[in-house]
Amino acid sequence: MTLPPPLVPPGSALTPPTLVVPTLTKPTGDPERVALWENVRDAIFALPTYFASKLTIQEILATDLHTFNGSLGATIEAQLTDALDVLRHVWDPDRKYSLYRFERQSQQFPDVVLRTTSPGLDPTPLLGIELKGWYVLAKERVPSARFSVTPAVCSPFDLLVIVPWALDAVISGSPKLFPPYVVNAADAARYRNYWWEYVRTNAGTDPTITLSTVGHFYPKKSDPIADVPAYDGGDNFGRYARTDAMDAYIAELFTEELSGIPLDAWQRFLKKYS
Repeated sequence: MTLPPPLVPPGSALTPPTLVVPTLTKPTGDPERVALWENVRDAIFALPTYFASKLTIQEILATDLHTFNGSLGATIEAQLTDALDVLRHVWDPDRKYSLYRFERQSQQFPDVVLRTTSPGLDPTPLLGIELKGWYVLAKERVPSARFSVTPAVCSPFDLLVIVPWALDAVISGSPKLFPPYVVNAADAARYRNYWWEYVRTNAGTDPTITLSTVGHFYPKKSDPIADVPAYDGGDNFGRYARTDAMDAYIAELFTEELSGIPLDAWQRFLKKYS
């Protein structure tokens, strides 16, 4: 495996690299695996249409809604994984992968993997999804999900997926999904590092990053796969949304409507009175 080139150290006489905000790009390689990736991508974008949760919330004060991101986040993410298996007709229309299923991995990268446990078949995941739920009406206008893994452990077929949700009756009801943010995991990790070292403005702090030495895909839980900044005053390095990578997506997202009113208006109203 070829590791990505190191970033130019601050103060170097070399011209700093220029990276653009990452977008979702199709990987190259085995045509069947690429076709599977494309189908999984389509299934992810179909989640808002097909997702159905049995979870129902009632009698919650509007001022307490901001706590949902933490209290219900893990439940929503588990249900999203189940929903991907329900969408098998989208990502496996010809039943080529009938012995494979999406599985969650606790405290391990990536959060969700597509693999088989059938004897005689390679247990290595075909692809992985770092899957994060985001309660879109929370006080902070950006996802709180942390993503600090080094680019070298991200397979070209791995994705970073952030799925915004809210209750369908705003302060009660069941979770309703909105269009997800989807990008190649390796590109997201590289851009996070680039932004931290060359775009972020925080005078007087050391912007350098120590890259993890782990260089294989689908690492073990015990592998030290996180890149580590020299200085992180507020544990913000892994906050991917603190970069500018999601700015355009978030601006578009908040034009989506809930009960006939834009998310932007609901979020500002609830923040004011939380």
